[in-house]
Amino acid sequence: MMTGANVATVIVMLLVGYSDRINPSDHPLMSTVGMAFPILLVINMAFLLFWLIFKWSRAWVPAVGFVIAYVPISIYMPINVVFSPPDDAIKLVSYNVCSYNGNFKYQQGFEKISDYLHEEQPDIVCLQEDNDVLRRNAFSEYEKKGFPYNDTIVLCCDELRYNGLGIHTRYPIIRRERINYPTASNNGSAAWWLQVGKDTLLVVNNHFESCHLNQQDRQQYRQLLKGEMARDSVRAESQLLMVKLAEANAKRSKQIEAVCDFVDQYIGRYPIIVCGDFNDNPISFSRHRMAKSLTDCFKETGRGIGLSYNQKAFSFRIDHVFCSSNITPYQCHVDTKMDASDHYPMVCWLKFDVNP
Repeated sequence: MMTGANVATVIVMLLVGYSDRINPSDHPLMSTVGMAFPILLVINMAFLLFWLIFKWSRAWVPAVGFVIAYVPISIYMPINVVFSPPDDAIKLVSYNVCSYNGNFKYQQGFEKISDYLHEEQPDIVCLQEDNDVLRRNAFSEYEKKGFPYNDTIVLCCDELRYNGLGIHTRYPIIRRERINYPTASNNGSAAWWLQVGKDTLLVVNNHFESCHLNQQDRQQYRQLLKGEMARDSVRAESQLLMVKLAEANAKRSKQIEAVCDFVDQYIGRYPIIVCGDFNDNPISFSRHRMAKSLTDCFKETGRGIGLSYNQKAFSFRIDHVFCSSNITPYQCHVDTKMDASDHYPMVCWLKFDVNP
């Protein structure tokens, strides 16, 4: 019976691991199961420990499970040899700053983030939720000390919502373009063309559809994970949560497709970097679809799980960096020492295969 349960776990783990092929527009609810992948990994690891203690000859079952699930495991938690980036590699920081007050830990969150960016000395900074209107001009003046070229695109602005995408760079901005796609409420994507030496680099900064979970949803989700919710409420709350996630996934899939279609026009013409807050975990259609066109920098050069969203019970890698095949990524990682937002920054070095 235990062997059968372990085999069933392996089968489900495989199905969930490859669920990123499911387009949420076609099967919204099925597209949410990727969030369960780490739970299945833990269960299979528990089986491995159980067999090693009580009947080591059956340990091959979970071991084989890990081997045949190598592809989704390498996406969720890659283990790569770390190589030092070459001196001429470009350093990129992608960071959802949550309006500069995401964690409410610092009275001067704006200055904390600005000081961090100056200390890191990146060549390109892509910000999501770059929303501090009152300090926008001051920020530009402050950043010019380290980043002579600065631009922000306002995605939405009304009485209830405000959101913007910002770029701060050492390279001249040639032009910019807002990428239009359906179902956008207060999210969006934008492209900037940068002059890097004699070449042109295309940088696409994104803030895709959020799951729109309010504080009550989050609290109930935590209770659900801890087993603190009343039994008669578990099913109803689980269904409500799944519906919200499914609806967000369906909207996000159209946004992802629009950005991929935009990027596909320029593959081979320019070196391309795509980054930002995808609001989706590694085992998702969002990441899978983008990785069909571009290289997932964390998967190729990162190590471990890389949790970029730092709220308790919602710890996932939802921030991503991708690059075209004529760029080699190095040391893509989540910088957990910077905690002035509800996200951690994604940091990556990128080397042009042909020097600009």
